[in-house]
Amino acid sequence: MHSTVDPSVQRIDRPLSDASAVQPQQPDADAAAPPELEVLIIGAGFGGIGAAIQLQRLGIHSFLIVERADDLGGTWHANTYPGLTVDIPCHSYAYSFEPNPDWSRMFAPGAEIKAYANDVATKYRLREHMRFGCDVERTEYDEAGKYWTAHIRGQAPIRARVLVAAVGYLSRPKRPSIPGLESFAGKVIHTAAWDHDYDLQGRRAAVIGTGATSVQLLPEIAPKLAQLDVYQRTPVWVGPKRDFASSADLRAFLREVPLAQRLWRLVSHTILELMTWFGVTHYKLAPFFMRLAMLGARMHMHHSIKDPELRRKLTPSYGMGCKRPTISNSYYPVFNRDNVELVTEPIARIEPDGVVTQDGRKRRIDTLILATGFNIWETDGLVSIRGVAGRELAALWQESGYRAYEGITIPGFPNLFYLPAPYSYTGLSYFFTIEGEMKHMARCLTAMKQRGAASFEVTESALVRFVARMKRQLGGSVFVVGDCTSSNSYYFDPHGEPTLMRPTPVVGAHLRHATFPLSDYHFG
Repeated sequence: MHSTVDPSVQRIDRPLSDASAVQPQQPDADAAAPPELEVLIIGAGFGGIGAAIQLQRLGIHSFLIVERADDLGGTWHANTYPGLTVDIPCHSYAYSFEPNPDWSRMFAPGAEIKAYANDVATKYRLREHMRFGCDVERTEYDEAGKYWTAHIRGQAPIRARVLVAAVGYLSRPKRPSIPGLESFAGKVIHTAAWDHDYDLQGRRAAVIGTGATSVQLLPEIAPKLAQLDVYQRTPVWVGPKRDFASSADLRAFLREVPLAQRLWRLVSHTILELMTWFGVTHYKLAPFFMRLAMLGARMHMHHSIKDPELRRKLTPSYGMGCKRPTISNSYYPVFNRDNVELVTEPIARIEPDGVVTQDGRKRRIDTLILATGFNIWETDGLVSIRGVAGRELAALWQESGYRAYEGITIPGFPNLFYLPAPYSYTGLSYFFTIEGEMKHMARCLTAMKQRGAASFEVTESALVRFVARMKRQLGGSVFVVGDCTSSNSYYFDPHGEPTLMRPTPVVGAHLRHATFPLSDYHFG
């Protein structure tokens, strides 16, 4: 990997506060003492790793990363199901300042993404700042002391001047609310906690869910099973996958000529940006773009499946872009197999030995696989974050709407960066979002130090202006102009607002993160 440092980043050679110790406080510590950490990061996924690297660039080394799991990598550590790969070209799915010339394929398998996370953490010596097996139950802001306290299950609390909640959206597996699920007597596997010791050979299995995970999983497990029932609530748009292996010569060339890899990333980024710009955020400008994409997906399906009724069931009734489409050359052919049945009748209940649909039919199984994704917006299992006057963040969003200034800070929650927050996702690669938020952190923390302040807090008026701008720019998006009624898309929050994505170009978002008006914050 080749590293470059953003020349616009200013180093902070002194600590944000008077404390510099990295060790957590003892249970009998003086409550009036200053926080023992400059920054506490919750989450050791790519967001947390990126935040830690930015702190190092700023000269801040008094930080700790706490992670609930037993290793780093976030969703790429938790997810190990068969067939797992990244769904965009992997040269775009990486930090721009740490390109990896050694991907084995255009769409690298999940194990390589996890290895990349480990390599970056090793290079920046981040493991010495990490503590695993830390289940943060709640965090509280001390208004008098201007610091955060994190309460960790079974461990002493940790205090820090600044809190970075890099918990991500894909961190809490979702179990479907189906009557009788707990009564099932066979094996239950959630794709986010795959049991590699369980032998699927000759089993009768049901898979609930037909999202991106199932698209990757089904082709891998179908040949092993005696019977596979696939329960579909909402079909997904699936396009052809233009994948290829990276030869040893190609990898060597990219290592020796870093500029070539950067150009490759630029081309990949441009294509992804155009897809997002015309297909999603500015759908109104060129609706024919997505119509062509939908036509291509239909042709891909028609080429793979000859049964017209099966094609009808697998064809979404919503427009492409309402929810994230995916790519595969092997998903549709699975349904041509004699041992595979697509079930679109809603599930009524689950019994100890099978699944009963609303038409009264029972399909007997011994294995139940939940490909039901993650709790994107629900608060179950979410770290409780309590700001000024004890206000709880998740409750605030549920009551008043999901909002965050520039997708990272919230009024009433000083000294908090939330990665990612509503209106944060820009482009199709999460790394585009991470690096924009890294710039925001740098500008905010630098200004805080230059003012000799102990806290920063975005103003309510700045948030109102930002949200109004986002809503105006979303006016021409597929979420507003297109037909997304039946999409069941996680792009929409519980209030029905498409607050997941930021409807601006990646370059524009990064520029804004680096130049936002400091008057939008109160430093104290």
